[in-house]
Amino acid sequence: MKTKSTVAADRPRKHFPDGNNDRDIPAKYGWQNMTGNLPLSGMKIAVTRPRDQAVKLAHMIEQVGGTVLLFPLLEITAARNPQALKEQISRLKEFDLVIFVSPNAVHYGIAAIHKEGKLPAKLKIAAIGQGSAKALHERGISNVIVPTQRFDSEGLLSMPELQNVAGRRVMIFRGDSGRELLGDTLRMRGAEVEYAACYQRSKPDQDGELLLAAAPDAISVSSSEALENLWELLDNKRQQILRDTLLFVPHSRIAELAVRQGWQHVQLTDSGDDGLMTALKTEAERKGSI
Repeated sequence: MKTKSTVAADRPRKHFPDGNNDRDIPAKYGWQNMTGNLPLSGMKIAVTRPRDQAVKLAHMIEQVGGTVLLFPLLEITAARNPQALKEQISRLKEFDLVIFVSPNAVHYGIAAIHKEGKLPAKLKIAAIGQGSAKALHERGISNVIVPTQRFDSEGLLSMPELQNVAGRRVMIFRGDSGRELLGDTLRMRGAEVEYAACYQRSKPDQDGELLLAAAPDAISVSSSEALENLWELLDNKRQQILRDTLLFVPHSRIAELAVRQGWQHVQLTDSGDDGLMTALKTEAERKGSI
């Protein structure tokens, strides 16, 4: 059975306790004009994050007039081998540094750790990006090593704390696959590295025709894997149709893949919800909507 794509307006509402109240969202992003018109009125945006992670963003877009099509291109679930993860967590006290590569790694990794006890006090904690650092902070974990500019493996590897790691033991919480650059580089610097697969990614059984039929004005894609999954849903003719759609991506690596695929209008955004919302504002201004 194909996964049902959902127009966000059809979903039950959720309350978000982080300050993004309905009436605050247009003001936060400077989207107020003399007529009171909502700047994204008439604009349809496909959000391709895993469904549970897309709800808040969909709500934010709706509050400034956009219509959201939820079209998840990845599913995130718990670890494929929970016993192996449990065994690794039992040895955390032997490690010097733990790295979380994504908010998903924080969500599933910290939950698994708390099942067995708590993080050893001496452990240093690092995160690849601001989203992961925020997720750690929300769980009461502060003093996180996190890049200040480039939010990826390269950015974290440039931090002073990760230069002299010879003889250190490092555990990296991630999904069941991913880039090897972080671990490989730390090993080259003399660290002993172990990956802890705390969640798994899979491809939903989506129908690309549903996306084409919805005819979105823009598509938001947040990972290279999701973009590859989207392309696999479509034959060459349908790929050509979609190439003219405005594509928002949060990282240059995803943008480079999109260019190789032939997308004609690729917009690189800052990371997170704020990055996409700011890019949407810029696009609305470019079109003279504000």
